[in-house]
Amino acid sequence: MTDTQSTPARPAQTEIPADVADVPVDQSAPPVRPGAFLLELVPVPVTDIERAKAFYADRLGFHVDVDVRPADGVRIVQLTPPGSACSIVLTEGVESLDMPAGTLRGLHLVVSDIDKARAELIERGADVEPVEDLGGVYYARFADPDGNTWTLQHMPWRV
Repeated sequence: MTDTQSTPARPAQTEIPADVADVPVDQSAPPVRPGAFLLELVPVPVTDIERAKAFYADRLGFHVDVDVRPADGVRIVQLTPPGSACSIVLTEGVESLDMPAGTLRGLHLVVSDIDKARAELIERGADVEPVEDLGGVYYARFADPDGNTWTLQHMPWRV
């Protein structure tokens, strides 16, 4: 979405480095300070990774950070919403992240202009409900192809 500062596009990582020293340093990542608990990755359960990847990248404008197959039957796709420090991950063959598809509810994407963000997503092909005012906080809901639900949220005092 265009209500965040523009950052140069990063290429997607499609190979797993043999040595951790070969992983490029992300200068934009916040430091992990003592006592901090940074939420940076949310698993999203889907039935078809290719379809979900297309939805998140093409319809929502998420950046594809990683798309790797580290072992037979395993695939990991990590995507990041524009301007966010938290990413989502789509997986197959990772038992510890196995959840029923479509069961994730109410992930929030905070935006500075909900009407503009909603219009942009609709223009990209997402089916976003009308904006609701719930006591001065504004919401617009939508779902991915598997039924995981998302909410655009606008809090005017955070602009």
